[in-house]
Amino acid sequence: MFTNHAMALPFQSSQAARRSQIIAVDLGARTTKAIYLHRKGQATQLLSYTLQDAPIYEKSFSPELLGEHLKNVVQSLNSRHKQVLLVAGVNDTLLRQAEMPLAPVSDMRQMLKYNPKNYLQQDLPDHVFDCHILPPRGPLGGGESTKKTKVLVGGAKRQFLDDLQTAAKVAGLAADQIVPSLICPANAFEMAQPEIFQKDVVALVDIGFKNSTISILATGELALTRVVAIGGDKLTSGLADALGISYAEAEGLKVGLPEEVQAIMQSLLLPLGRELRASIDFFEHQQDKTVGQVFISGGSARSQFIIEMLQTELMVPCKSWNPVGFMDLQMPPQQLGELEQISPQLTVAAGAAVANL
Repeated sequence: MFTNHAMALPFQSSQAARRSQIIAVDLGARTTKAIYLHRKGQATQLLSYTLQDAPIYEKSFSPELLGEHLKNVVQSLNSRHKQVLLVAGVNDTLLRQAEMPLAPVSDMRQMLKYNPKNYLQQDLPDHVFDCHILPPRGPLGGGESTKKTKVLVGGAKRQFLDDLQTAAKVAGLAADQIVPSLICPANAFEMAQPEIFQKDVVALVDIGFKNSTISILATGELALTRVVAIGGDKLTSGLADALGISYAEAEGLKVGLPEEVQAIMQSLLLPLGRELRASIDFFEHQQDKTVGQVFISGGSARSQFIIEMLQTELMVPCKSWNPVGFMDLQMPPQQLGELEQISPQLTVAAGAAVANL
């Protein structure tokens, strides 16, 4: 399905040709993740990465504050590259499948701009949209003049996108693409596990700070995406409250998870497991296909216990995966040593970058 390594769905784009170098910045709610890639022949080289605490937004989003943060992020990648690809999270973007008249993507954007309710079942004033036409898998209704096609639609508020562009300028950078995070795990998985991507039915679960996402891939097609409002923050806060310890101590416990706190974590994971299982059930009943494996990413994927507990809830084999495992690692030795531990957190940034190299 994903030609040229999938869907970029850029809300704003310089329309530049595919580049040989790229910086992708995943603007997470708690941690900003960024990677710097270089395309050399057929190889994708990972030159550098960084994880930094995200700036704290009180009531308003400040482009100036974010601009200073972006400047620090790019400096820490040791890159002089001025173009960046920014990835916006699920609270600021939407991703939907829609059926639309077969037309150029520029026309589809206009249709969505003037009549979003007709295609997305809700009014979305002052939004910017982009579309990715999905290859047909069977006949859709209509004659030649009214032919329809399935489309993946990304959307975000115009003001939000303007603020991101302003932040990039403050940092002395150019945000030549802004993409929704929900599209990225599938892009990274296509490159990291190409055989499974093409042949199997699997679910990708990315556990973020405030939200988790599930993407179901069916033989090379992104068949379902859902956002669950439970993330690592809820697990850490629940652990801290139950044990009467600080948030930082609970965060440290979460990865190692000594035996005496495993029952608490198990109960905290139940709601997330139920929500994810409900999404899998919905897909399986709709499509009459069975999800064979679940691949888990995000910071919580560092905990083998969390993966095992989700496997118990979902009743499907679960494992973590490495979104940069297919890359040629050309980074400083210290980063190389840390990469195995933090690689599940790079999934979104990696998926955004490889779609544009």
